[in-house]
Amino acid sequence: MQEEKIVRPANINVYSLRSTIAGLRENRALVETDTPVSPDLEFAGIQKSLDGGPATVFHRVQGYDHARFVMNLFACKDRIDAMFGFKGAQDRTKKIAEALRRPLKPVVVAGKDAPVQEVVHTENINVYDTIVPIRHTTLEAEATIGSGVSFLAGRFFDGGTHVGYNRMNFRWGNVGTFQVAPGSHIWMAMTKAYRQERIPITINFGLPPAVTLAAGAGFDYVILPYGCDELGIAGAIQGAPVEIVPAVSLDGAYAIANAEYVLEGYLDPTDRRYETKLSEETGEQGEHPFHPEWAGYMGKAYRAPTLHVTALTHRRLETRPFIQPMIVHGAEENAIQS
Repeated sequence: MQEEKIVRPANINVYSLRSTIAGLRENRALVETDTPVSPDLEFAGIQKSLDGGPATVFHRVQGYDHARFVMNLFACKDRIDAMFGFKGAQDRTKKIAEALRRPLKPVVVAGKDAPVQEVVHTENINVYDTIVPIRHTTLEAEATIGSGVSFLAGRFFDGGTHVGYNRMNFRWGNVGTFQVAPGSHIWMAMTKAYRQERIPITINFGLPPAVTLAAGAGFDYVILPYGCDELGIAGAIQGAPVEIVPAVSLDGAYAIANAEYVLEGYLDPTDRRYETKLSEETGEQGEHPFHPEWAGYMGKAYRAPTLHVTALTHRRLETRPFIQPMIVHGAEENAIQS
């Protein structure tokens, strides 16, 4: 009998990011450093230099004593196979296809059982005091958040669950621009709600790997139609339902219970603001460089809908919560989308 190429280590628990990191550490599959890393250019440069390399944890982030960075978790297919117990490319394809056919519906837990709600802030919120933005290039005048996973559920997604990525710039403390790609699931929801109501939503950071994987499967709407259960697919991939928790400040919104940080808020399609100070000053869209696009070219600043944050929740800061700030057009993104 042919020996299996990949055998999932029995002690890797993929139901949260930190348990996954602990499992990789126990299996000597993790690089860790206490050397401080700057979120301004340096982190993106290091990640690009080590594209496709080992999973790495940075225990010190300059300017953010409470935070830790993790990168390259998805940088190679063998590591993805090891995390989820896939036996190679063919088995991976079959099991993900099976997850699409037979999703495991997420389960709702109480706030007391949700690690991400150990600490709750509802007043005087400045997002960038806690959530770390990064800058990729010297062309960008301002840093952005690009790796938070938006989570839309319930009647605002026809009874299903949607997870995905949207770039954000919190220029006004608790209010930030929220770029929505035309034709995306959130664009569809926003179009339905336009001038009628604001959309309750959460932005989740430091997630179970299966949720990160599902969030990167954007625009495959032949197999992921509006109203589908994307978190159910993530649950089937990881072999157990994803746990979600009701938002503390909004009706109709949920968060990933095992996340590291969560922003709760409402998306306002009618309150559109410029993504950068320069674009606002000149009144121009599509002219000034901004966050690079995932396809690999330099992005431009536009007017975008806004996210109004009503609560910030997170694990206790003394536990040093993780953020997984994937760079654009890197090995992790390419592996997830393929």
